[in-house]
Amino acid sequence: MWRVRRPPARPNQPSPPTPPFNAPAARKLRAALNMGPEHVAYGMRVSYGLPYVTPDLVTAWERGVTTPSNPELAALAGVLWCSPGELLGRPRSLREHRMSRGLAPEDVARAVGHELHAYLRMEESDDWRGTERQASVLAELLGLTLPDFVTVTGRDARLADLLRSAVTTRWQAYVRPIGKLVPLDRRLVEDALQELHREYHGQMVATLSWGGDGGTSAAGREYLDRIVDHFWTTISDRSPGAV
Repeated sequence: MWRVRRPPARPNQPSPPTPPFNAPAARKLRAALNMGPEHVAYGMRVSYGLPYVTPDLVTAWERGVTTPSNPELAALAGVLWCSPGELLGRPRSLREHRMSRGLAPEDVARAVGHELHAYLRMEESDDWRGTERQASVLAELLGLTLPDFVTVTGRDARLADLLRSAVTTRWQAYVRPIGKLVPLDRRLVEDALQELHREYHGQMVATLSWGGDGGTSAAGREYLDRIVDHFWTTISDRSPGAV
């Protein structure tokens, strides 16, 4: 009987994080090719030099029990005649966005004008460092939306802090600092902050009228916890092309 087993990791060598695998997509792509797990495993062993891949391992991937590593994902995509991006869930990091585009680290580093080792450090630490021109090239190369760009450049936490302060105090004071984080028209940022401020306080007043300080606190925390999502939704509603 086949066993789900990978070769052991080298001592003192941490395993790289695995990409967000889309198990249902892998299963559908295999079925569309009229292939069984044994055919996929055979192809990965023979054509891609992964002798340990078994039908049980392929099935485990498709059931979400385990996730393929980066080399396994590339080999699986080759056997299923698709791009690695078709086997990924929604990218969440700089590395995952790169992988979803089927690009090697060398490709991105060269395009944005970074040394490879410097770029790889950014991927590992989720801390993008580059000029505005380099950031623009990165966004175009990876097809990043503005929310994705803010996330992969490590600005999400700072944006959330500014937005929470804006909706709970005087929103006017936060137009400029938020505008420095997100390249949007100033008027659009003003309108969005004003709406979020009004929405937050309106919700708080309504909850207070229902009675109970606990309810007020819970409603406020829930709104503030999702403040970045509220911000992008409001921007999208007011200017669909902006995000």
